[in-house]
Amino acid sequence: MILKRISQLCKERGVSIAKLERETGISNGTIGRWGTSSPTLENVRKVAEFFGVTVDALIADAVSEE
Repeated sequence: MILKRISQLCKERGVSIAKLERETGISNGTIGRWGTSSPTLENVRKVAEFFGVTVDALIADAVSEE
């Protein structure tokens, strides 16, 4: 799941999900809900840009875990 990949990136970079949301302009609590709902492409792009990875990398890692 994409949430696991994002959580992993946050841990590796020492960033909380709350800080990620603030820095990217994503509403508070939104990323945490991605465990049970699908994110918008716009928000996935914001997260990918924040971490300096491609959208494909976020999605490919998430899909390979399922």
